[in-house]
Amino acid sequence: MIIRHAEKHNGGRERGVNIEGFHTKHELTVRGWLRAGALVRFFAPVGGLPPGLPISTPRSIFAAAATPESPSMRSQHTVRPLAELLGLHVDKGHAEGEEAAIAVAVLAAQSPALIAWHHSHIPDLAKAIAGPQFACPSHWPDERFDVVWVLDRDSEGEPWRFSQVAQCLFAYDRDQPI
Repeated sequence: MIIRHAEKHNGGRERGVNIEGFHTKHELTVRGWLRAGALVRFFAPVGGLPPGLPISTPRSIFAAAATPESPSMRSQHTVRPLAELLGLHVDKGHAEGEEAAIAVAVLAAQSPALIAWHHSHIPDLAKAIAGPQFACPSHWPDERFDVVWVLDRDSEGEPWRFSQVAQCLFAYDRDQPI
């Protein structure tokens, strides 16, 4: 499962804040922190997920590493509350632009896996996991924070399937896929 990090600043109307509430450019906005919290029960509801849903409670969680070139903490902080609830380590060993390397790590990890990533690189990440001919949208819109891309297959060597799940966590979330 791949998600975009939660909401970020939007050119001045909303500013990022760190966990202590101080303004910082490379952090989630208040809305983003709310989404990070809401994703906890989206992926790990009390009583478990109903059967038949395309999403699962993750057993491995990955997030983009912060680097001097891309110092954003948004991906890591989007999945941190979920990882804490599940008692999982967030693998932050790969940065934006290292989609082939994280694909190898994800495929070797305990499944199901959840990846929080930078939206401009998510189509490349999906193709790194499922193969260059994998059919998925070629662009993740700038304004969308409310979708889960699900890559699934019956067993290793079988073809990958693609689906999207609208989070519908907040009134402003859309119920349409990308």
